[in-house]
Amino acid sequence: MRARLQVVFRWLGGAGITFVTLVTVYAMLGWIAPRSGFRLALEIASVIAGLWLVIRLLRLAARQAVWRLRHRLLITYLFIAVVPILLIAGLAALGGYMLVYQLAAYLVTTELDRRIDALAPAAVSEADQGRYPGLATIQMPPPGLPARGVLKRDGEFYLFKRASGGAIVTVPLTREFLAGLTPGLGLVGIDQSPEEASKSRSGEMRRLSTPALPPPANRFDSEVVWFATIPAVDWDDPKQSSDLVLAVLTRVSAVLSTVFTRRADVAQELMQTAFVGGLILFALVEVVCWVIGITMTRNITGAVHHLYEGTQRVMQGDFRHRIEVRGNDQLAELGLSFNRMTENLARLLAVAKEKERLQSEVEIAREVQNQLYPRVALESESLRLTAICRPARTVSGDYYDYARTPDHQIAMAIGDVAGKGISAALLMATLQSSFRTQLSNGSPAVRLSAAHLLSQLNRHLYANTSAEKYSTLCLGLYDEHTGTFVYSNGGHLPPALVRAGTIRRLDVNGTVVGAFPFAEYEDSQILLEPGDLLVFFTDGVTEPENAYGEMFGEERFLSLVARNAPVSDEEVVRAVIESVREWTGSDELQDDMTLLLARRI
Repeated sequence: MRARLQVVFRWLGGAGITFVTLVTVYAMLGWIAPRSGFRLALEIASVIAGLWLVIRLLRLAARQAVWRLRHRLLITYLFIAVVPILLIAGLAALGGYMLVYQLAAYLVTTELDRRIDALAPAAVSEADQGRYPGLATIQMPPPGLPARGVLKRDGEFYLFKRASGGAIVTVPLTREFLAGLTPGLGLVGIDQSPEEASKSRSGEMRRLSTPALPPPANRFDSEVVWFATIPAVDWDDPKQSSDLVLAVLTRVSAVLSTVFTRRADVAQELMQTAFVGGLILFALVEVVCWVIGITMTRNITGAVHHLYEGTQRVMQGDFRHRIEVRGNDQLAELGLSFNRMTENLARLLAVAKEKERLQSEVEIAREVQNQLYPRVALESESLRLTAICRPARTVSGDYYDYARTPDHQIAMAIGDVAGKGISAALLMATLQSSFRTQLSNGSPAVRLSAAHLLSQLNRHLYANTSAEKYSTLCLGLYDEHTGTFVYSNGGHLPPALVRAGTIRRLDVNGTVVGAFPFAEYEDSQILLEPGDLLVFFTDGVTEPENAYGEMFGEERFLSLVARNAPVSDEEVVRAVIESVREWTGSDELQDDMTLLLARRI
């Protein structure tokens, strides 16, 4: 119930709530104090609020009406086509009625002029006495009288024309004379002022003359009242004139019948035929245009409606929905584009889900790989190890490790697996597992050899990986008692020994691991002095390029390490990472970056 009230209040808005409140208070006040002056103010306020509410509701109704494209197009057609046609039709009807008015007046005045012209012959011809009732001859007219026209004498109107000898022939404008002017046209009357003639009604016109008004040809054949003014000369003062108003009450059909009376006239018949044919053609064209317009409107609105339904289905997650496409136009292409878009969205959604699944698996692989690196720092009285690995992607193909051997040495290794991504990470895991296995299989009584360990790793990787999988690997053993470091380098970048500000590169005494089953490796040996710093690194440190394609380089890297050697190992690692990032101008690494520092204490 509360939700319904909220909907009603939202629909009414402030105007509706104000109107309801004012009407309620007005009704209550009418019951409590009906003669209160405040009630009148409430009534006025209620009317204003009601008008405000009506305007608001009309606006809402207009918005709802034009929300659908079909209604919007219909309203557009209404203003573009229907309204102009109605205006043209109204203008044509108005012009037709005005033409009928003028024709009616023209017929009467023209016949009146013909009667005036025929007055002189009628004065001597007794056969025409019936057409001119009251015909008279005045021998001594007042001077200055025109040759012909309408004469006003003693409040009555006459037609007159000057005859031979200076006399004039007159005919009074009686009811019988006016009735005989245009038989079949309608009722003709006279008055002295246009204002009174324009205000005269049909009943008054019927009292002016005796003929009956022609019957209507159809229900649309309405009565037509019009008038014409003719100057009338004053008998007493021929220099002055007044207006004689001829009022005509007729019908449209009567005027047209009077005009088109000659049935044998071929031109008139052709004109009537052309007019009727034009009306029929106009009606047919209008019907065809309406049919075409409605069909095109239905096609447009149908296509938009299908697109709207399709978007709603897609918003609900139904990517299998396809809209129906008809025709070969732009709307059809739009429908096809929507269907293709839906297919692509479904395909992209599947790809996104697969990518999300793979990303989840890669995250798991990253967590697993992080577990393969040494998790705690190795404690030694004469050697301090610091290592870091920054993968270019989620997982890394670089490898580093260190651990104590059964014969109380410290083994350390760094490598770079061929490739990147998951395959390189899997090979790195195999390499780490094999390295730890070789160390655990040793005996305290037998001293391990770096070259022997590297050979064992080479044979193991070759036997358990594909032919294109290999890795560079530098492996070394440090004796805490003597400070001797024995190493064997299988194709890896030669480590550097920083001693007293000078740099010495170690040997590369073997090929890559896992490529050749019978590769041979040799041991090399150096004696570490207190303060010496061994630097193991991968090509991800030295090969990043700047915007000009220039690599960071081993010389720049080693000079940087030598300058920062007196500080802590963590500061050395931080300085290297910052320098490489500034060199590339990007926080994104171009390759896996791995550093392993071993400092003799």
